Amino acid sequence: MAELRNFNELVRNFSKEADFLTIYIEEAHPNDEWRFDNNYDIYQHVTLEDRVFRHLSEAGVESPIVLDNVKNAASVAYGGLPERLYIILDGIIVYEGGPGPFGYHINEVEDWLTKYKGGESSDRA
Repeated sequence: MAELRNFNELVRNFSKEADFLTIYIEEAHPNDEWRFDNNYDIYQHVTLEDRVFRHLSEAGVESPIVLDNVKNAASVAYGGLPERLYIILDGIIVYEGGPGPFGYHINEVEDWLTKYKGGESSDRA
């Protein structure tokens, strides 16, 4: 939940400089494949209707949420599984975060946006 709080803070702080978008991709830990205890009760998506996952909006994600198609085009194109942060400027990837959860660093995105905005970067780890 700390990552979500940090992401939402980033959205609020930089909404004038950037458009934020959350793309819900294929499920990383579905019940019918590799899963772990205490996870949401989700099965691998077969149809787009299966992919509608209301927990993201119910959890309070403060950016628009869109769904990847069932062929996982966005996930494949951007290497998004299980999660990843990108900054795209004028159609060019200018920041590509590492794969989550260990390569998911909100502070790097915050630093990039701060520099882009013309300020000083954060020291938050």
